[in-house]
Amino acid sequence: MSKMIRILMITLLFILTTIGVAWAGDGPTAESNAVAIDTAWTLIAGFLVFFMQAGFAMVETGLTRAKNAGNIIMKNLMDFAVGTIAYWLVGFGLMFGASKAGLFGTSLFGATGNADHLGLSVPLMAFLIFQTVFAATAATIVSGAMAERTKFIAYIIYSAVISLIIYPIVGHWIWNSEGWLFKKGMIDFAGSTVVHSVGGWAALVGAAILGPRIGKYGKDGKVNVIPGHSITLAALGVFILWFGWFGFNPGSTLSATNLKIAEIAVTTNIAAAAGACLAMIFTWIRYGKPDVSMTLNGALAGLVAITAGTAAVNNVGAAAIGAMAGVLVVLAVEFFDKVAKIDDPVGAISVHGVCGSFGTIMVGLFAVDGGLLYGGGVDLLITQVTGVVAVFIWTVVTTGILFLVLKYTVGLRVTENEELEGLDLGEHGMVAYGDFVLRGTTSVNYSSPGIVSPTSVGQTVEKLL
Repeated sequence: MSKMIRILMITLLFILTTIGVAWAGDGPTAESNAVAIDTAWTLIAGFLVFFMQAGFAMVETGLTRAKNAGNIIMKNLMDFAVGTIAYWLVGFGLMFGASKAGLFGTSLFGATGNADHLGLSVPLMAFLIFQTVFAATAATIVSGAMAERTKFIAYIIYSAVISLIIYPIVGHWIWNSEGWLFKKGMIDFAGSTVVHSVGGWAALVGAAILGPRIGKYGKDGKVNVIPGHSITLAALGVFILWFGWFGFNPGSTLSATNLKIAEIAVTTNIAAAAGACLAMIFTWIRYGKPDVSMTLNGALAGLVAITAGTAAVNNVGAAAIGAMAGVLVVLAVEFFDKVAKIDDPVGAISVHGVCGSFGTIMVGLFAVDGGLLYGGGVDLLITQVTGVVAVFIWTVVTTGILFLVLKYTVGLRVTENEELEGLDLGEHGMVAYGDFVLRGTTSVNYSSPGIVSPTSVGQTVEKLL
């Protein structure tokens, strides 16, 4: 009996050893583990960038009036939803497909086909979702500059078109290895120009064609302040965006096994902090008190500006770029508001268009490898300026055509009555703060300047006189 048991034990041991050897042959390797780690990191970073949609929604909601809050939330929801479909079907292929003369892609439409030319270290679907949330960021920037007076249907069409063709073409030029600006050596690591300048310049064109909100400018040209309804929401939005940027910039490595991600996180954070500090100090000196909304935009300006060179500059360079952006954004907001007379309720043009372009150009000065201040000459600086100018021209021309077509077809702007009562009611038949409005109506003095009596649907309408 004992002999039989020994034979069975030896046989079982042999079988288990054989199975173990077979499993070991099919088991994880160092290479497959690296791919799995990089894929997980890319997805997590993409999810962080997706959460930035909430940040944009909160910033825009807080810096505009309560009667438009629901409309703003709806726009930020739907530009992502519509943009996702448009980018998946067409935009991704135009951006990362096989290149035609360095101008646009000709394959990978619907994210299908051979993607070997991309040389990805992660699965194509992980790359797709990461790039999709970037496309959504470019699209949603415009919402703030055109807030409180844009037709919802016009905004939906715009969201589809920018994700379908306008943004992807720029992305192809700079991020596709066959793109003409990529071949020139342009550095835009995570999208100061590709994402933020495209959104910012589109916002400039849209706001200019749309015109200012009712009451923003007096007949004598005097600028009237139209305050937002919640600086708290705006601050929450900035915190969310700052948090999301740790996916935006470090995530653009597409690799957690690339230890550069720690350095990128640090330069990102330093630039944001420097932007906030300098915006606070500058407004304190300029206005006599530290301006909260400008300081919030200063943090965003630093983040936007460093996004191009976050992997190319050192910590000192990041601090310098962020600090200059913090001052620049204040001056830019004042310029568009008081000189150009372009009504931008949230400062999107200044934060994303101006500071995105500025940050991209600064790479030509501060890049440790090739920057002018590090003995690299002017070649990189010239390339950066060339890219910024090319993207500005492309975006202004294409979005100009788009917004003019919308203006003379479906219409770009809501009616005067809809604007005065708020887009929540005019466009969606609801209000974001219904309970608060109902409580407030019992004690409102309707003879006060700037207030008219409730409308037929029982809501109070604010009117700037």
